[in-house]
Amino acid sequence: MEDFNAILTPGMLVRHPDMPDWGVGQVQSNIGGKLTVNFRDVGKIVIDSSRITLLPVFDG
Repeated sequence: MEDFNAILTPGMLVRHPDMPDWGVGQVQSNIGGKLTVNFRDVGKIVIDSSRITLLPVFDG
């Protein structure tokens, strides 16, 4: 399976597919398969991109 998270860059907006209540998050970094995302409703979360594929948000 391809790592679709590899295209995510700092500043992009995303949602966690299993945690809709976290709201929209902004990618802070994407290094070595670890994504740091600052979610509006829960703060900074580090996500292992081999386990979760985040969903890009284009409408803010």
